Amino acid sequence: MSHPPFCVIIPARMSSTRLPGKPLADIHGRPMLAWVHDCALACGSDEIVIATDDEQLRTAAEGFGARAVLTGDHHQSGTDRLAEVVDQLGIPDDTIVVNLQGDEPLMAPELLRQVARLLAEHPNAALSTLMVPITVREEFLDPSAVKVVANDAGEALYFSRAPIPHDRDAQIETGTVLGYRHLGLYAYRAGFLRRFTRCPMSRLESLEKLEQLRALSMGERIAIAVAEQIPHAGVDTPADLERVRSILAHAGEAAPP
Repeated sequence: MSHPPFCVIIPARMSSTRLPGKPLADIHGRPMLAWVHDCALACGSDEIVIATDDEQLRTAAEGFGARAVLTGDHHQSGTDRLAEVVDQLGIPDDTIVVNLQGDEPLMAPELLRQVARLLAEHPNAALSTLMVPITVREEFLDPSAVKVVANDAGEALYFSRAPIPHDRDAQIETGTVLGYRHLGLYAYRAGFLRRFTRCPMSRLESLEKLEQLRALSMGERIAIAVAEQIPHAGVDTPADLERVRSILAHAGEAAPP
């Protein structure tokens, strides 16, 4: 399936509390960031940029042939870092920018294309994202699993750590779709990134600790669809890193480049 023109920006930082130096963690002789960059290469984007505030990361990225941009170290989120790159590079407001986190070495290229295509198909939306069904009650009740409800036009209505929608009559049972979990994969219009960083944190964002609620508070539209496939989890802990190493080894992708 064809996809619109888009660029991928990969925000990466060294200061992870649970896995310090995470982007440079070794996976079969290559830094994790190189595997993430491979995912972006495979999706067919028009441009790929690694955004980091660390000179060591920029050097490593350029060492495996990536384009890297050094940003300030004051950013509160990856979205703020993306906005600085958009300004540094003079990216036009209508350009679609996909945010690929630097700890997603197993991200399916198909999902990167899907989220970019989704935004192109919703010209009135400022950003797009994906979701997956929840069928297990424990996940539905887990505050770390962010839930989302959408309208019939394919636009997000609200995101919450609470179990939404609430089943007043308690008729839904495990095994059926209880709700939808939000995936933290986004495509943005570059102009929205510029507007977003100029707006203060909203009350809802402050309460839920969910950045996307600022966009809804701003009156922006968020296009959303069910992901075409279930993605692998990212790397947050040493155990996650070992899982990724095992998956890539068994996939036969661990051969030297």
